[in-house]
Amino acid sequence: MGIWKDYHFGDMVARYVKDSQTGQLGLVLFPLSKIAEVCDKNYKADPLVQLKWVGDAYPGGFAHGHSMRGSATTDTLRFEEQLRIDNKTCTEIVSVWRSREASRIEHHLVWYRGFGALESFTVVRNCGASALTAEMISSFSLTGLTPFAEDEGPESLVLHRILSSWSAEGRLTSSTIEELNLEPAWAPHAARGIRFGQVGSMPARGFFPMAFLEDVRAGVTWGVQIAHPASWQIEVGRRDNALFLSGGLADREFGHWTKNIGPGESFQTPRAYLTAAVGGVDAAADRLTEIQKRSLIGGPEPEEDLPVVFNEFCTSWGSPSAASLYAIAERLKDKGIRYLVIDCGWYRSKGANWFTSMGDWEVSAQDFPDGLGPVLEHIRQCGMIPGIWFELEVCGAASTAFHRTDHLLKRDGLPITSGDRRFWDFRDPHVIRYLKDKVIDLLTTHRIGYLKVDYNDSLGIGCDGAESLGEGLRQQMQAVQDFFRLLRREVPGIVIENCASGGHRLEPSMVGLTSMSSFSDAHECVEIPIIAANLHRVILPRHSQIWAVLRKTDTPQRMVYSLAGTMLGRMCLSGDIHELSAEQWGVIDKAIAFYNKAAPIIKEGTTSRYGTSVRSYRHPKGWQGIMRTSKDQSFILAVVHTFGGAKESITLPLPLDCGTYKIVEIFSDTDIGINLEQDQFCIGLHRPFSAVCVLLENMG
Repeated sequence: MGIWKDYHFGDMVARYVKDSQTGQLGLVLFPLSKIAEVCDKNYKADPLVQLKWVGDAYPGGFAHGHSMRGSATTDTLRFEEQLRIDNKTCTEIVSVWRSREASRIEHHLVWYRGFGALESFTVVRNCGASALTAEMISSFSLTGLTPFAEDEGPESLVLHRILSSWSAEGRLTSSTIEELNLEPAWAPHAARGIRFGQVGSMPARGFFPMAFLEDVRAGVTWGVQIAHPASWQIEVGRRDNALFLSGGLADREFGHWTKNIGPGESFQTPRAYLTAAVGGVDAAADRLTEIQKRSLIGGPEPEEDLPVVFNEFCTSWGSPSAASLYAIAERLKDKGIRYLVIDCGWYRSKGANWFTSMGDWEVSAQDFPDGLGPVLEHIRQCGMIPGIWFELEVCGAASTAFHRTDHLLKRDGLPITSGDRRFWDFRDPHVIRYLKDKVIDLLTTHRIGYLKVDYNDSLGIGCDGAESLGEGLRQQMQAVQDFFRLLRREVPGIVIENCASGGHRLEPSMVGLTSMSSFSDAHECVEIPIIAANLHRVILPRHSQIWAVLRKTDTPQRMVYSLAGTMLGRMCLSGDIHELSAEQWGVIDKAIAFYNKAAPIIKEGTTSRYGTSVRSYRHPKGWQGIMRTSKDQSFILAVVHTFGGAKESITLPLPLDCGTYKIVEIFSDTDIGINLEQDQFCIGLHRPFSAVCVLLENMG
């Protein structure tokens, strides 16, 4: 194994290595501070690009049907050159190969200056005279893991993945390489690996599109995240004493995907983000989420101070009306809330439910006899920006749109029907014109400043209209994202919320098109702070909208427990808005005031987590302490929750050698004993299901 070239990108080294036997080029990534610990180990370099053309031999080593990596297409790629392109904002490394069919394959590795993650994608250009059909193209592939051990690093490597299911997003699952049966065999004949991912149009269903590989001995973690709104896959495995980690679009075997590339045509894979961090999963995750800030440049001005949202869904449960919204707006006047969002149901026909009526988008005459205009104007007069809910990609069974099959997605020539929903074909110009009329014209005519876009089902393996079902799905989701871009152009300054049954679209490409995302459909359950904390590994807290549903039966303790959860992201209120007592409103007022002071740390900071291991989310035990430290370490936000059981005292560490901190604000329902010392502070939070938020300032 020989070093081809090193590139220093901030505090990381991207090392291109060349296999002495195969001539294949691979990519090793590690922290610059660990360069002296990198071993000169012997292993087979995993090719930087994994590619499979239809007609070429499938991989050997018993991998056929289990993985498409290592195919004859990849084996016959001939490395040609490597280019470095520098500009004011980034450095890009382009590695170029030729295939025997005269195609040009480019791998792009981009470092945006100031960020701790790299962007990775592949471009395939057909320079030949005949069409080619791909059935697998990777976005990234890392080799040489771990570079800090001369052998395979026994009992030192852990694969971390992040699980996702409805109202239980973000659970971290960790397995040693040995537990995954990925130890090398006595001879390197058979490929060993696991392939995981998601199939459909909910990219964060089952797993989030990311993974972490931690070397616990070296104290280094590699993190990867795929930016793609449809089917994706990640693979980890080995043949010898070095692991590979690769991924991108779900391939033909996993995601029913093939792609025809004609002469003169090209295809670019989804982007992925890669990092190597000193520390564990949270250190690597912080670097991956930080690069999501790039999409915030030039965002809507009202979002700059992370204002509070009120969404009336858990007030009306899908039955909003003009009368209820007039009353809500009056009640929220002068409460420090910027957005009042009308959720689902404003369009429902008489006798129908909100979840079967989407698609026609006619304002309900029974609930809004004078239309939406007077209600929206009243919201503005009460000092708030009105918002509205759409599930614009689907048609419900009770709508006439449900039967407009010429413009709906099909599989096997028949409309795709999932439960009570069918799906518009966004590749159809008629659909775009229709939705411009129904969605964009409504927003502009009524000067609506906030749009919640929900999505409550999945397309599954894909749709007709392309060379494969998986490619049909990819094209559909690309067209959906193009409509989001059209929305932003046609309605300047619009604040868009990304929701998909809560958190099923929390991946970088969708998050980057919107101002914030619904963290979950966990509305008023005890697991909310657990899920909210989990998602710090996935998206920026400033993007994460968290529910606090307040009921007239809530005690002050319960209200603080709910409201404290919103300090882990964006505060979104809902519930029994008209029936809360003056005492209860006093708790809300204090929460909003505290949130406004904490917002700069939520917006720009780093997260550390402490507490006991929580196994059951529905019946949690123990405690959780989340500390968010401002970039300059001048402020710390501590959000602490107890669950089942009780604890005498909770101790949280303070940064060493950063000065002395003092308490400047506390949000709680009762007096909490807090003992602040030089390197830690202790909180006497002994009641089950209680919470406290503490704001600390560094006094130097």
